[in-house]
Amino acid sequence: MTKIPPPPSHILFTFLLLTLPFHVKTQNNTTLNQEQAILLTLKQQWSNPASLSHWTPSSDHCTWPEITCTATSSVTKLELINKTIAEIPPSICRLENLTHIDLQWNEITGIFPTALYNCTNLEYLDLSYNYFTGKLPDDINLLSPHLRFLNLGVNNFTGDIPKSIGSLSSLVTLQLYTNLFNGSFPPEIGDLANLEELNFNYIPFAPQSIPSSFTRLKKLRNLWMTATNLIGELPDGIENMSALESVDLSENNLSGTIPDGFFLLKNLTILFLYKNRFSGSIPKRVEALNLQILDLSDNTLNGTIPDDFGKLTNLTGLALYFNQLSGKVPISLGRLPKLVNIGIFNNNLSGELPPDFGRYSMLERFQVSSNQFTGEVPKYLCANKVFTGLIVFQNKLTGELPNSLGDCSSLEVVRAYDNKFSGKIPDGLWTSTNLTTLMLSNNSFSGELPNELGSRLSLLELTNNQFSGPIPTGVSSWNGLTVFRASNNLLSGVIPQELTAPPLLTTVLLDGNRFSGHLPSAIVSWKLLTTLNLSRNQLSGEIPASFGLLPDLLYLDLSENGFFGQIPLELGNLRLSSLNLSSNRLTGRIPSEFENGAFNRSFLNNLGLCSNIPSVGLSNCRIKTTKSNKLSSQFIAVVSSIAAVAFLAAFLYTIYVCRSYRNKKKVSDSTWKLTSFQRLNFTEANILSRLTDDNLIGSGGSGRVYRVPINRSGEYAAVKKIWDNVKFDQKLEKEFISEVSILGTIRHSNIVKLLCCISGENTKLLVYEYMENHSLDRWLHGKKRQLSISSGSVRHMVLDWPKRLHIAIGAAHGLCYMHHHCSPSIIHRDVKSSNILLDSDFNAKIADFGLARILIKKGEPNTISVVAGSFGYMAPEYAQTRRVSEKIDVYSFGVVLLELITGREAHSGDENSSLADWAWRHVQQGKPIIDALDEDIKEPTYFEDINTVLKLGFICTSKFPSSRPAMTDVLQILLRCSQRLPLADKTNRNEYDAAPLLLNSNSKRSFESDDGSLSPV
Repeated sequence: MTKIPPPPSHILFTFLLLTLPFHVKTQNNTTLNQEQAILLTLKQQWSNPASLSHWTPSSDHCTWPEITCTATSSVTKLELINKTIAEIPPSICRLENLTHIDLQWNEITGIFPTALYNCTNLEYLDLSYNYFTGKLPDDINLLSPHLRFLNLGVNNFTGDIPKSIGSLSSLVTLQLYTNLFNGSFPPEIGDLANLEELNFNYIPFAPQSIPSSFTRLKKLRNLWMTATNLIGELPDGIENMSALESVDLSENNLSGTIPDGFFLLKNLTILFLYKNRFSGSIPKRVEALNLQILDLSDNTLNGTIPDDFGKLTNLTGLALYFNQLSGKVPISLGRLPKLVNIGIFNNNLSGELPPDFGRYSMLERFQVSSNQFTGEVPKYLCANKVFTGLIVFQNKLTGELPNSLGDCSSLEVVRAYDNKFSGKIPDGLWTSTNLTTLMLSNNSFSGELPNELGSRLSLLELTNNQFSGPIPTGVSSWNGLTVFRASNNLLSGVIPQELTAPPLLTTVLLDGNRFSGHLPSAIVSWKLLTTLNLSRNQLSGEIPASFGLLPDLLYLDLSENGFFGQIPLELGNLRLSSLNLSSNRLTGRIPSEFENGAFNRSFLNNLGLCSNIPSVGLSNCRIKTTKSNKLSSQFIAVVSSIAAVAFLAAFLYTIYVCRSYRNKKKVSDSTWKLTSFQRLNFTEANILSRLTDDNLIGSGGSGRVYRVPINRSGEYAAVKKIWDNVKFDQKLEKEFISEVSILGTIRHSNIVKLLCCISGENTKLLVYEYMENHSLDRWLHGKKRQLSISSGSVRHMVLDWPKRLHIAIGAAHGLCYMHHHCSPSIIHRDVKSSNILLDSDFNAKIADFGLARILIKKGEPNTISVVAGSFGYMAPEYAQTRRVSEKIDVYSFGVVLLELITGREAHSGDENSSLADWAWRHVQQGKPIIDALDEDIKEPTYFEDINTVLKLGFICTSKFPSSRPAMTDVLQILLRCSQRLPLADKTNRNEYDAAPLLLNSNSKRSFESDDGSLSPV
């Protein structure tokens, strides 16, 4: 065989050159096909979610929006956010060049996926907002040595953070926030020399101090350890952490003094150390001139405010409230050019306030209440026309309010009570466009009341001043006013008919003035009035019968006047909690509804009044005739004989009954004790005899609920029977005590009334006002959601948007009262649609306080031993850390808002999903909002407001408590939506709680202090 010689070298080179592109292309196609196959396998393992329907073999995987490739079509980035993924298959690491994995906001369960150790090129890993459990593995350092970003936040990891995490030497970002770690974090974190961001917020670690090794983190820019159970003093050497920009160590138990090192960090812009136990003085030397927000509030700091704070020319927010600071405020502080909010209330500061506040900066909030300041209020506060809140109460300030406040259209809140102010109120202040709250009580202001008020003014307090003259007839135009308190002034003249016109009034206090003449005979619009006090005036005439037509009136005081005639029988129709008609000239018999011990001091010093009930303390009403003194002895004898026989018969019968009773099996309690919290028109006998199956309307884990008729006029009460057995259930006992202790003391038109409790040996009953339209849950989700029984007959009805908004506003009122107007505050802990009850007019009332908790005092632990509540409504931090705050109610209320909009239930039947999660996914997937709406409210007229409330629901259900608004802010937004409704759709609005100013969207937390003032940052 002839041997073929090899081709010349140039021919071989030419052949290779021509065939090389073919081989490269073949290799590229192979890589493309292999990696696409891996991705399609992953899709199949994730049960082919609809959100990945575009992952098909016919398309190039590098064009899929969740995928990022290199120029050679190799996958480097996998970003699958909120795709309902439930696992991380090991095959994910077959994508050999994968550097970036982002699987946040999914439904992944189980322990940490150690299969990711095989992703050897991984630089970025985000598994936040999932459902991981268990401990982090001790060998977590086997993750890629190239890993720079690790986020495992908002999961359910427990135990310790392993020491080996300090071996991930390339880490730049480490985020483990909002988990259930209950062990410790290791000092080895200080070995992460490249670390720039450390986020351990909201982790219930065992008590631990910050190790000194942390000061070796020279590149660390952000240190966030809010509410992580830190104790002890901060380590020395903080000034060595020269890269620090943002520090948040708030809501811990740190003690000792604040290290000087913080104020020597030239890059520091944000420092949060609030709610700790720091003592001593604030460092005097300040070189951190880039500081923008400084919050040292809620500690026990003393000494003075450093003069060097006047050098902080970048400072926008300063919070030093709730400390023990003393001395004067540096004058230079008022000249800071970027200062927006300052809160230094509740200290021992004194002297005059710096005069230049607001002159050189866009000042919005000025909060200096509860100090010892003297002199006048700075006059430049509104110089730049953005000023919103003047909070100066409980000081020793003098002079008049600045005239500039009368030309400050941005102003929303003025709280200047408990000072020594005098003179007249600036004219423009009364009618300020955006003013909602004007509180001037306990001063020496003078002048007359204005004819007009600003349309948004809802709270006006003028008590204990020297205002004089009549109530102007223009009072009929005060349409936005809900609370009017002007006790103890020099007001005079008659109570004009026009005062009864403002439709939203809930409270009118005009006691201790010089009013005279008769009261208006007709009530025009006081349908929401709950409190009326006209005592200690010179009023006369008869009490108008029309007062009996005020459906919500709870407190009525007309004492120390000159009223005469009989008490109108119509007053007996009211469900008064308090009545005082003492020291008048009233005559006749009091209405029978008031003939009980609850009103035994309501009629003192009325010589002409009488009653047939001795316990009331009035003379007997028996009619004495001339014949009454001539009764024959025979008649008396007959009556006496009859009485004796009757007594003997009763005595014998009683003995028989008692013996029979002892011989029977005991089936009910032998003694009953009734404790009333409202005026009652029934006895325990009326209730006990009607607890039958025919009257049963509901049952649950804590007992049964009955609809019980209480009188012949058709009134009903709702009776909750807590238990009926010999062995008391400790949980139910706690719920009963909680319900009684809270509902027995608070009063609000949007909180269900507890009329009384009836206690027996083995049974406890709670008797409430009956709510004709049952619960919101029945209307939204019940099988008979379209059946209304408010009129006694069944008719077709749905909840349109105006009704739903009215219900939301009512429930928000009730929660605002609990959070911001009760002292101490009350957290409900179980806000849900089934605990929002509706009366015949669809007014909402918060019910079921069995899980409620009185807010802890400062210094006490704010966690509970057992988490209780309802799935779908439970805030994540409450379920994970058992931490209790108002924000868990805000979260639950946000879920209720989403229910009102979508008509869906709070849970979807899947233990791992909820309405809040579904709503977030719906929006993030870009689906039309209209597709999420309940069919009953899909009317274009209301879309703008529905969209606003939907966004509010999202904000309220934020995963982070600090991102949720206060209920006062929520109420303001809902009320503004209500004001935009067409006139025909507007429903009555209840008391507008003295809401604080809405915070900027970039604020870290909702600041409203315990004293009701606004905090600044």
